[in-house]
Amino acid sequence: MRDTFPLLLKTDFPAVYRDRTDTLQANLGYRCNQSCTHCHVAASPQRTEAMDRETMELLLRYLAARRIATLDLTGGAPELNPHFRELVSRARAQGVRVMDRCNLTILNEPGQEDLAAFLADQAVEITASLPCYLEENVDQQRGKGVFESSLAGLRQLNALGYGQPDSSLTLNLVYNPLGPVLPPDQANLEAAYKHELAIRYGITFNHLLALANMPIQRFGSQLLSKGQFQPYMNLLKAAHRDENLAAVMCRNLISVDWQGYVYDCDFNQMLKLPLGASGPGRIHLTELLDRELTGAPIRVADHCYGCTAGQGSSCGGALDAAAAPHAKAAA
Repeated sequence: MRDTFPLLLKTDFPAVYRDRTDTLQANLGYRCNQSCTHCHVAASPQRTEAMDRETMELLLRYLAARRIATLDLTGGAPELNPHFRELVSRARAQGVRVMDRCNLTILNEPGQEDLAAFLADQAVEITASLPCYLEENVDQQRGKGVFESSLAGLRQLNALGYGQPDSSLTLNLVYNPLGPVLPPDQANLEAAYKHELAIRYGITFNHLLALANMPIQRFGSQLLSKGQFQPYMNLLKAAHRDENLAAVMCRNLISVDWQGYVYDCDFNQMLKLPLGASGPGRIHLTELLDRELTGAPIRVADHCYGCTAGQGSSCGGALDAAAAPHAKAAA
């Protein structure tokens, strides 16, 4: 796989500084039951990296010590970590809001038959990947049969109350473009998704989060092999908006890898860019239990333009308030 990392380090991206941390995003491992073309983690069924129980205990200590409101769980498929359910249950018992970044097809895997019911019982918010409401487009990006399996997962969640207008169980969907283009207007796309999924399949959900593809890992390698890397970077930079800087997710979030090391965001984690604007050394979460990060500089590189281009992009969807009236609540 060709690496875009050396091409991203020299940057003119504006300086960004931290606000108060309210979200701990934890990558529980790179094992996944899918191998998606856009995946910035390069997750797959062959990956073996997984967070151990000791590191999960540390996550819980940090949540309590720093009074963090939200635990955002990602992977790979985070549910494949053997300690996933214990972590969720204990975080919820602490009063922490828990988000699960679910690929939907995991709900149909052997041994996961009761996963959807567990998530509902714990009132876990689900952010589920569904890059299109058309079968051909989804299977092209994620693999043959993924669309039908995703629909089966969505039906399970709907049956439990997720995404229903009279329910408190939140189900958000995530859209990624198929190629090196910016996502369309999030509000308009959400309306189209809701209409098409309801009419075609009887499926409902709360909000759609439109995310830009980052020029790193598997997607970045594809850009290089097709000669599309520099044109895509030119597109991101031309669409940069300074007003999006105030809402980028790294200002209020820290990202923790499966070994407990800390980064400014999930994308920096995949590039192995340590927390902070300078210094080569990695910082472990144990070093942050008594440390306030407000005002600290954020490590930036050229891929950061993916978050500030156009309507903006983050783990909570678009940053532009007009395009994404629910983005702040979902972040």
